[in-house]
Amino acid sequence: MKKGQVLGKQRQSNGFTLIEILVVATIIGLLAAVVSMSYSQFNKQSRDAKRKTDLEQIRAALEMYRSNNDQYSAYTGNCSSYTALTSPTKYISSMPSDPKSGYFYYCNISTSDYTIAAYLESAGTACVAGQCGNTCNYCLDAYGQK
Repeated sequence: MKKGQVLGKQRQSNGFTLIEILVVATIIGLLAAVVSMSYSQFNKQSRDAKRKTDLEQIRAALEMYRSNNDQYSAYTGNCSSYTALTSPTKYISSMPSDPKSGYFYYCNISTSDYTIAAYLESAGTACVAGQCGNTCNYCLDAYGQK
């Protein structure tokens, strides 16, 4: 009998075969891809939720302003530059800004009505709010979501 054989059988090696290593690497790669896609989607949804909450805060402040002054203060443009709600009366402590750079909240306010808008990353149908054009897909007015 040869050295290393036990009754007609050869001794097994302690290493892994190339096929086993490739299978494990493929499974790990697929799991990493699924986790990263889920994480990315979760981030988009959380930023969209913050956008909706921010617009609701602006909407509430506009309604308080109108309640005290019998009309809205006219403004058109990026909401972060709209100061009628922040000074001197403090209807809102500070105008919220979008959680991702390159995005903004758009305000189109007349003395009798308003539309405030944002771009959601996840979903939504286009809504027109002045200069925001078709890029905004989430709009609010005095009666709620448009």
